[in-house]
Amino acid sequence: MTSPLEQPSPQQQSSRVSFPRQYARTQRFTLGAPRGFAVAPDGGRVVFLRSGSGTDRSHRLWVLDLDEGAERLAADPAVLLGGAEEELSPEERARRERSREGSSGIVGYAVDGAVELAAFALSGRLFVAELRAGTARELRVPGPVVDPRPSPDGRWVAYAAGGALRVTGADGSGDRALAGPEPDTDGDGDGVTYGLAEFVASEEMDRARGFWWAPSSDRLLVARVDESPVNRWWIADPAHPGREPQAVAYPAAGTANADVRLFVVDLSGNRTEVLWDRAAFPYLARVHWSAAGAPLLLVQARDQRSQAYLTVDPDTGATEAVRVDEDPVWLDLFGGVPAWTADGQLVRIADTGGARVLAVGDRVLTDARLQVRAVLDVGAEDVLISAAAGEAAESAETGEIHVYRVGPHGVERVSEGAGVHAAVRSGSVTVLSSARPDAPGSVVRVLRDGKRVAEVASHALRPVLSADVRLTEAGERRIPCAVLLPSSWREGDGPLPVLLDPYGGPHGQRVVAAHNPHLTSRWFAEQGFAVVVADGRGMPGRSPAWEKAIRGDLTLALDDQVEALHALAGRFPLDLGRVAIRGWSFGGYLAGLAVLRRPDVFHAAVVGAPVTDWRLYDTHYTERYLGHPDEEPAVYAANSLLTDDGLTDPREPVRPMMVVHGLADDNVVMAHTLRLSSALLAAGRPHEVLPLSGVTHMTPQEQVAENLLLLQVDFLRRSLGLTG
Repeated sequence: MTSPLEQPSPQQQSSRVSFPRQYARTQRFTLGAPRGFAVAPDGGRVVFLRSGSGTDRSHRLWVLDLDEGAERLAADPAVLLGGAEEELSPEERARRERSREGSSGIVGYAVDGAVELAAFALSGRLFVAELRAGTARELRVPGPVVDPRPSPDGRWVAYAAGGALRVTGADGSGDRALAGPEPDTDGDGDGVTYGLAEFVASEEMDRARGFWWAPSSDRLLVARVDESPVNRWWIADPAHPGREPQAVAYPAAGTANADVRLFVVDLSGNRTEVLWDRAAFPYLARVHWSAAGAPLLLVQARDQRSQAYLTVDPDTGATEAVRVDEDPVWLDLFGGVPAWTADGQLVRIADTGGARVLAVGDRVLTDARLQVRAVLDVGAEDVLISAAAGEAAESAETGEIHVYRVGPHGVERVSEGAGVHAAVRSGSVTVLSSARPDAPGSVVRVLRDGKRVAEVASHALRPVLSADVRLTEAGERRIPCAVLLPSSWREGDGPLPVLLDPYGGPHGQRVVAAHNPHLTSRWFAEQGFAVVVADGRGMPGRSPAWEKAIRGDLTLALDDQVEALHALAGRFPLDLGRVAIRGWSFGGYLAGLAVLRRPDVFHAAVVGAPVTDWRLYDTHYTERYLGHPDEEPAVYAANSLLTDDGLTDPREPVRPMMVVHGLADDNVVMAHTLRLSSALLAAGRPHEVLPLSGVTHMTPQEQVAENLLLLQVDFLRRSLGLTG
């Protein structure tokens, strides 16, 4: 098949390359798009990652010089590795799986305080790049290296390797271990690592880091993780029976988590333990250390209904609570908080008065007109935030996410036009990324004092399809929806078979005012379906009550899919006698739930990587929504597709199911699908199982990703009795 790189025009590309192949080859059109921005505080440079083309998986490190208005290449993996293939350590593979990173090359980097030195790992080796000079070199250190980070002053680079936290001079001299497993010290032994995040932190808390530099560059906060209490599961590869199964420390709901402690470690290796009530607050959720105040921790109770903001005395390790929050349902975690303002006030996001608000010190600075999602930057005079329209907004702004400045003069929107906007800021320079529903990809503009001074080029390929999505609300609950009809459909053609295409679960918003997220749904629409994407209760972007309504009852997500479907049928050509549903992960669970519990509505389901028994999913996620399985076993049974006794509340008639699962999945393990298949067989329910050899929870392999779409369409056509 002709490579997209060889195709001279979008028109020729459209006629020669299928969407499934293009979608897979471009990794959902992310390749070639700039990402991972860092802004120099002097306003002179923007650093970012970008691969060479829309089909090149290897990311390079780039610098945009704002004074010269020119880009320059700071580090090229092909040059640094001498053309050799990249080799990943098990630790790096795990980090990339947790972050759903499917590309290669420089996929992450860290910078010093001046954004003059960058550090990154390639093939387990440590490299640094001088960002002003545009040169890169290797530092010869023990490996495999994970998560290298320069000190704020740029003199040192700390990194994790071999279970230890190590440091080396930026010139490559003085490498040494600062903290590491020592069998005769502090009970260290097998299963103990320093400087790495544990499974639930990186998978569920959005904390991928395990160490943090002091602003003075003379010491660090270092997490010690002991996984020995965690149950060991085994991930086998049946396609290669000669390979040993991989041991995975998996903290399933109701079982032991890793034991996480925190130490202040100086550059001589002297350690002082940070002390807090770890029995009451075992989850280390956030760490913040800046020149504006003492080290700041956010620690959570296991049930996530209480959390404490703690300051740390780095000399003694003593902590003091500056605030304790409680919620009868649960407390969410957010990006960018907690933090300090320049004058030492606590910045946080809180649920109060029915709204999710920005709070600085004792002041609440936003109201129910906004649903605050993250803090992007804390400036000298304002706070930059990401937010959506709240319950009290004048307009629903379905699927839109905007950037706002919150300061002495109130709230000011920075982004313009319908879309999904994000930003990175330092000083007077802001990098604003904008994705819109009527144009593919994102436009990245660089603003100085609010005025455009540059644009960061994207090399992402243009999709062969146009999303042409209609964003709306449906039902009495005003459920956000996206509807996509075949481009060939005309009034008078009659109703269309329906495909619901949700994620449907917490933190997985699918109805967004952007083009590319709807392309797969658009492709299914072009196969002759009316495609509906609905974001019901449990989704972010409206109000705390909307998200927290699902506590103890995840099946409400299914109720909202049904409500949206029926409400839209009065406005769009939906054939309610031919309705299918597809989904992955929580969406796979939802699809399975749909045909088992509501076969009166749904006639077929593609069930991808489903959670079928919630006792088999991890602690931090599952217990937040369903409680502890020992305390609420009935809740777990009611929300699971099956229990030890078989299917949970299956209804008639029996509907076709295609169950798809990666054999190497260490997040939603293959046991979920195997147990579902066994329970379906025992109940006399025909179904199809598609095992994917070597595939994890994501499917970055080009052939696998492409053929999965084609096989799903074939199954849906057969199951709904469609011809042609």
